[in-house]
Amino acid sequence: MTQDLLPITRMPRTGLPPRAVVVGDPARAAAVAALLQESREVSHHREYRVFAGLWKGTPVTVASHGVGAPGAILLFQELADAGARTVLRLGTAGAVAPGIRDGDLVIAEAAVRDDGVTGQLLPPEYPAFAAPESVLALQRAAREAAAPYHRGVVWTRAAFQPGFTELPVDTYTRAGIVAIEMELSALLVLASTRGLVAGGVLVIDGVNADELADAKATGGYDPHRDVVAEGVARGSVVALDALRLLAEGESGSEGEAAGR
Repeated sequence: MTQDLLPITRMPRTGLPPRAVVVGDPARAAAVAALLQESREVSHHREYRVFAGLWKGTPVTVASHGVGAPGAILLFQELADAGARTVLRLGTAGAVAPGIRDGDLVIAEAAVRDDGVTGQLLPPEYPAFAAPESVLALQRAAREAAAPYHRGVVWTRAAFQPGFTELPVDTYTRAGIVAIEMELSALLVLASTRGLVAGGVLVIDGVNADELADAKATGGYDPHRDVVAEGVARGSVVALDALRLLAEGESGSEGEAAGR
């Protein structure tokens, strides 16, 4: 009998752990999965590569979603269809706020919905917010890993390369936006409409949105430096540990409920 697979990602419809870390790059998914015990590759179709294993006794899924929110939200939707209930995005981002350095982590509290897809699903007034428990779990995990981190609202933008329209960087800088990336708001919106716990931790690979845009335009942008790789390694542990902390929190809540 043929296994029941979901149509876009070709991941199995059942049997995956309900807590997931999602990343853009399929190779990064493999690197994060290599940290797990009993790691196994579950499926690989297009940009969607899925692994399962154990992190310190907690069953977790690791999956890649490619570049850009329209494709990424397909993975998020099918993860939810497959039974995911907690999803944390581990990605890279350009810093917008001053004082944030390459390799630092940014823990997202919410996101600007400039993602190119959620505006076709819901009115623009609908918020993209991280689950508070995900923010606190990521913050605790970052502290325990001694990883430099910042908290705040991030800007999810569909266009990677700068075009002819000026970016409202000054406006968003004054408003306190901390970083710019490409997929998180799609996850946060999907999660809130599906009843999932979701959040994001981002590794800075460029230290100013204006400089990052110029670097992309001139070919000087380089996210493959050692300082970024070291940040991704820290971020991987932080994301996995946050999933563990969230799982432990759920177990504690269930125990308290049973005792009442």
